[in-house]
Parts: sequence; structure tokens; C-alpha cells
Amino acid sequence: MDAAPARINLTLRLWRQAGPDQPGGFETHRLEQLSTDLSLLEALDRLNDQLLRAGERPLSFEHDCREGICGSCGFLVNGQAHGPQAATTVCQLYLRQFRDGDTLVLEPWRARALPLLADLTVDRSAFDRLIAAGGYCSVNTGNAPEANSILIGRDQAASAFDTATCIGCAACVASCRNASASLFVAAKLAHLGQLPQGQPEQGRRARAMVAQMAAEGFGGCSSHLECEAACPQQISADWISWMRRQLARP
Repeated sequence: MDAAPARINLTLRLWRQAGPDQPGGFETHRLEQLSTDLSLLEALDRLNDQLLRAGERPLSFEHDCREGICGSCGFLVNGQAHGPQAATTVCQLYLRQFRDGDTLVLEPWRARALPLLADLTVDRSAFDRLIAAGGYCSVNTGNAPEANSILIGRDQAASAFDTATCIGCAACVASCRNASASLFVAAKLAHLGQLPQGQPEQGRRARAMVAQMAAEGFGGCSSHLECEAACPQQISADWISWMRRQLARP
């Protein structure tokens, strides 16, 4: 028979702010007898159940798939984007990573280009505008071509796929001291630009997205590599250097 899951007690210090124009501050809440098999988001579900039963406003936090692939969730856990476990989104961060009696400080992403909506929820629509500026191929390719008409090597295809795994969670922005979106933009450029179909527009695409990044209020790359450390998909910051070289292409 499998052993029963361990249980822990946690103290949560949560950033609470009813709206972007409302004052904000930290609130402290205690959660007891939590199974260590719960994710952190499931613990917040438990907290919201308690708040609703007490007639209080529930905590606002964003989520969707809860499988680490949609990029919706994300906030700071004790100052770290997505928490202490590497290559993990906050929805996949399980309570077994913490100890009984721990205090967790939960805050929203902090960046001018990602304005706060409420509590732990921020507006990430700036990422949508970055994609609209150039994160696509505009060439009309007609019908789907024969799969073997353009040969692409295994290593090239794998590298393009690795950069395409960016989920747009904005952990890179929240971790950068300049709140730069360079890793996000570089990943979107690299997953297109490494393949033949994306190369004809690569220079124009890079200039458009970098210009939009500045227009949105994101900072420049700080070269401290915190973005790479915080990225749940482990996308390399080397792609930022690659992105800069693309700016000189026609």
C-alpha cells in the first residue's frame, strides 16, 4: 500500500491590490494540513475557498492549462520567478519543494511594460503586440508544399524547435534588472529564422520586433543571464546575441 502523502503548514504573504488604481500591500494568510502532492496553485485554490467562505475577495492569479505549457501562470515566489525549482512553471511547482512552517512571499511580475491588473495578475498584452510587429512569416506560400521539397537537417530542426518552446510567461522580463524582453523576442525570431521559410524576412522582422520592444517600455539586455536561469523552457540567452546579428541583415 502506498504511503499517505506528507502534510505541511505554510504561511503566505500575498500582494493584494484590487485594481491598477487601487493601493496595494501584503496580507498574511495561514494554510494548514496541505498535502505535499498539491501544486502551489492548488494551494491558492484552497486559500480562495477559505476567503470566499469568509465573505472576502478571492485572490486574483492567472492560469489555464496548469500543465506548464500555456504560459498563463507566473509570479514571484520569494523573489524568484516561478519559484525555486529550475525549468518549472509555477503551476508545476509542488509543495514538496517546501518545508513545514515555511513562509512564502508571493508577488506579481514587476515591470512597467507588464502593468498590474489585480493581486498577482499582470497585463501581458505587450507580448501580443511584439508578435504582431513581426513574429510571423508574411510570404504567401500557397498550398502546403511536399514535405521533402526543402530538406532540413535534424540538428537545425531540433534547434528551431527548442526556441519555439517559449511559452511567453514573461519570467525573463520579471527576472531582468532592466525588465528586458530580449530573450522572448530572440526566441520568437530564432524559431522562424533558423528555417528556410523564415529567412527572407529575417532582418526586417528583427528590426520591427526590437523597435516594438523599445516602444512598449521594455529595457535593454542587462547581460546578467537571469532570463536564462528563470526560463521554464531553459531557452539559452545565446540567442540574444544571435538576434543582434540579425539586425544587420537586409
